[in-house]
Amino acid sequence: MNRFAAPVTVRAAAKINLHLGVGAPREDGFHPLTTVYQAVGLCDDVTAHPDADLTVSVTTTDWVDAAAIPVDGANLAHRAAVLLGRHHDRDLTGRLEVEKAIPVAGGLAGGSADAAAALVALDRLHDLGTSDDALLALAAELGSDVPFALLGGTALGVGRGELVEPVADVGTWWWVIVPSRVGLSTPEVYRHFDRMFPNASPEPPDADQLLSALLTGQPVSLARTLHNDLQEPAIDLRPELGDLIDLGEAEGALRGMVSGSGPSVVFLCESADHARDLAGALMRTGQDVVLVANGAVAGAHVVPSHV
Repeated sequence: MNRFAAPVTVRAAAKINLHLGVGAPREDGFHPLTTVYQAVGLCDDVTAHPDADLTVSVTTTDWVDAAAIPVDGANLAHRAAVLLGRHHDRDLTGRLEVEKAIPVAGGLAGGSADAAAALVALDRLHDLGTSDDALLALAAELGSDVPFALLGGTALGVGRGELVEPVADVGTWWWVIVPSRVGLSTPEVYRHFDRMFPNASPEPPDADQLLSALLTGQPVSLARTLHNDLQEPAIDLRPELGDLIDLGEAEGALRGMVSGSGPSVVFLCESADHARDLAGALMRTGQDVVLVANGAVAGAHVVPSHV
């Protein structure tokens, strides 16, 4: 590696599942999904610096628990580096600095965003020229949400969520996001789904109505079609999430929903002003972290490096 190469910073966004249809588990243990992802303006930055070794360091915002984030081989950004190197038959090195604003274990795919950002950052740092198709294939090996983190925007995901394609979306959507200080295990939520719905169909519910709503650009239309099959098991495990949804809707949200497997809760609003008003109202009820974000935003992309 050229030790004088310039660092590369890549930004990747959190995701919200506008639709998350879950089918009964397949023979391989994975649940078939039909999901519609949207990337929202709550982002992590990953900066790759030239270095003789492969290391990961993490800095966080006030609402992210740094202690919950591994900095060894268990970190998804580190795993992304190893996988990209294996693809090119070499050991990749670099100092990966992760600046996290996406909550951990929050149903917002923060780890997946970091993995996607690391793939792009190290590809650029080492001038590897990895094709988009190859990056997407590597992303799918890392996790179901990582390909979407590369793609961004609004997209339909099938399989276990890793097969993604962009969908038409004419709106600008405003969200209030309320993360939880205590994470919720995605595997446990899926196991609880299986306990609650032992006779679930092998075919997940389709997203046709939601895809049509995206074409209207109308928040009220989108609110009517938001859907999450994991919401009921998440609330059964953490009843306070249901109470939070009721509170946000009572304060004027068009619709509240658990994000993915939770425990973050998201509220769709009519406009930026409506989102800011709702955020203020929720903070006055005692919620200590309330965030406002718009969607859809870009997937993993290079930004000016912090030098």
